Amino acid sequence: MKAEIYKDEGYRLIGAVFEVYNDRGYGLAEEIYQECLEIELALRKIPFIPKQELKCYYKRHELKKRYVPDLFVFGCLVIELKSVAQLAPEHEAQSLNYMRITKQPVGYLINFGHKDSLEWKRFILSEFIHPEMISADERRLAV
Repeated sequence: MKAEIYKDEGYRLIGAVFEVYNDRGYGLAEEIYQECLEIELALRKIPFIPKQELKCYYKRHELKKRYVPDLFVFGCLVIELKSVAQLAPEHEAQSLNYMRITKQPVGYLINFGHKDSLEWKRFILSEFIHPEMISADERRLAV
């Protein structure tokens, strides 16, 4: 079974992302896209938290190291923005780390720097999917 959790939230997010990309194009500084996307999300009344610092722990001891994903959208989607010519494995690893730290099953890596088109990847970490996140239709199909 491939869970389509937070599918509607993802569609709304990506719609806002494409609006920013269509308006601004590619290759500007990441901070410009961050600010534009925050404005677009607000215009669409999509709830988000920008640059929220995440605490890290080891055996219940808080570490000094903090992670700061670009956006936390709908209270369930971890978003990492880039403006690079090509996504690299370390960008994916960064997104997955943020998802693990927040224990959120769905994340998006969005690249505004690719010349030919907007690049984006959706990640799902199955270990953080709880049964209540899956729709009744999906549960029936899994049986």
